[in-house]
Amino acid sequence: MERPEPELIRQSWRAVSRSPLEHGTVLFARLFDLEPDLLPLFQYNCRQFSSPEDCLSSPEFLDHIRKVMLVIDTAVTNVEDLSSLEEYLAGLGKKHRAVGVKLSSFSTVGESLLYMLEKCLGPAFTPAVRAAWSQLYGAVVQAMSRGWDGE
Repeated sequence: MERPEPELIRQSWRAVSRSPLEHGTVLFARLFDLEPDLLPLFQYNCRQFSSPEDCLSSPEFLDHIRKVMLVIDTAVTNVEDLSSLEEYLAGLGKKHRAVGVKLSSFSTVGESLLYMLEKCLGPAFTPAVRAAWSQLYGAVVQAMSRGWDGE
């Protein structure tokens, strides 16, 4: 797999990482639009959310958003050496499998990530930036997918 263009990734992430919660919320709002079936997977104290809005405003879910943005941040930081994150990402995959997330849902998460970047960056979201992020995200999911293979 080709390595994503580190400079493009870092530059574009800078704009996002100034307000991770705000942009992470855009990502998940988009995700629930595209795949509403994911909403029931998020339950805290056995309470189901009645709507995406209900979920997106709960403190527990905001905590999840922060964690997700942190994982992306870690991938950006290690963009030139993603293999160093293999074990960490495989473990993350295992956690997601355990709560019933299907590996196929991660392509929707990828679409939502690109959507969020486009909304955040506007004209700066060039085809080259999109390609770099697609590569980075692909590599992250590939590493996470080892958690589904039960290695």
